[in-house]
Amino acid sequence: MKKIAILGSTGSIGTQALDIIDRNRDQLKVTVLSCARNIEMLCAQIEKFRPEMVVVDKEEDALQLSKKYGYIEVMHGMKGLITAAESPYDLLLNSLVGMMGLVPTYHAVCKGRDIALANKETLVAGGEIVMKQVEKNNIKMLPVDSEHSAIFQSLQGNKQEQLKKIYLTASGGPFRGYTLEELEKVTLEQALKHPNWNMGNKITIDSATMMNKGLEVIEAKWLFNVPVAKIQIAVHPQSVVHSMVEYVDNSIIAQLGAPDMRVPISYAFGYPNRIENTFEPLDLFGLGSHLTFEKPDLKVFKTIAFAYEVAEKGGTYPAAMNGANEALVQLFLEKKIKFIDIQNTIERILNAHIPTYNLGLDDILEADKAARSMVYELLK
Repeated sequence: MKKIAILGSTGSIGTQALDIIDRNRDQLKVTVLSCARNIEMLCAQIEKFRPEMVVVDKEEDALQLSKKYGYIEVMHGMKGLITAAESPYDLLLNSLVGMMGLVPTYHAVCKGRDIALANKETLVAGGEIVMKQVEKNNIKMLPVDSEHSAIFQSLQGNKQEQLKKIYLTASGGPFRGYTLEELEKVTLEQALKHPNWNMGNKITIDSATMMNKGLEVIEAKWLFNVPVAKIQIAVHPQSVVHSMVEYVDNSIIAQLGAPDMRVPISYAFGYPNRIENTFEPLDLFGLGSHLTFEKPDLKVFKTIAFAYEVAEKGGTYPAAMNGANEALVQLFLEKKIKFIDIQNTIERILNAHIPTYNLGLDDILEADKAARSMVYELLK
């Protein structure tokens, strides 16, 4: 029986993970659940899965849950997330949104815990320090993002040194083919309508700006220990090929599947084995006549170029970019800025950033905080 701890259990990834666990109770068991504010859904999850530990954001919610579920250890805040990350389990699924995921993941890997990672910001901002601990403690860092899972699967049975290129696929989001002038007119309602995937608001906006793909480039750099020059984004509107790996003999191995996040989640949960499922499979014969691939437009979607640039520069540049992006996406979701302001403001912040190198956790957190503060200063 594999014991699973889930940080972010009421979000899109967390609820799909619990669906997999519910279908495979003979193999998987939940020990930890966490959420920020969706207490009603968390209560339903507690009653269904009976975890040993629960973490919420606010102390008052923790007190209420302690009274209601006396048999469960209930904690709150970042201290609670760290305690949960260090608790006994077999695999931690980190599906927290944004920079919130870095600190508990870092504590988990320092404790030698295996990770199923659905929080790309952990490696975008903290890849340097996190992966040092992964190597030091000889733990598994299993990717849950569909693209990174596809790369991971395509690397199985092959030699890392024979890798020539990674093709990281992207749907292109709802604004594929737009000009800069057209991006000026994008509304929040348009940006929240992803053509293929059903995701949370933050990642949906990141997909619309294509920052999501830039973040994934940096994540892939750390996960697979490759220079970003070997990572090529391939816009693939059908979202059937989830990513590909090219080897030195020019062979390309791809992983295909329906756009269903439960597949990469279940692969991480079962690894090195596969968990049989009854999800709707990919209908190869219903795909139509072709699959298409194209290069992204870096002049329109500048966020991708920013990501390659900060990955090369290193230090606190990625943390500054990520922190600025998170703050800007939230402002856009609150309808306080325009869609185009996201990438334009990130560019200004990166141009002004003074980096720190030879990083510690505090350096990364400070760069994140400073970038967020600069966002609000610039947009007063």
